[in-house]
Amino acid sequence: MSVEIVGLTKPTVFDSLFDALDVLRAGLALLALDADQAADLNSRFGARAAGEIGHRLYHFGAVGAVAFVGGDPYPIYVRRAAFD
Repeated sequence: MSVEIVGLTKPTVFDSLFDALDVLRAGLALLALDADQAADLNSRFGARAAGEIGHRLYHFGAVGAVAFVGGDPYPIYVRRAAFD
């Protein structure tokens, strides 16, 4: 299954969920997030969450969260790529 990250940047497609999550976590690490929000997003998109994310992608097609940067909301989605 190919997955796509949408939200903070232009949509980006990955052949591997693990690759997508690695890139997403690296991008989140660059944002000015408070400690609680960073911890929450890391647990939602961390390596340990890959199984749950894969399950949700299979059954629901997407997993989402919101990052607040400077008070502005930025939705983040990991979803099955459109061509899958």
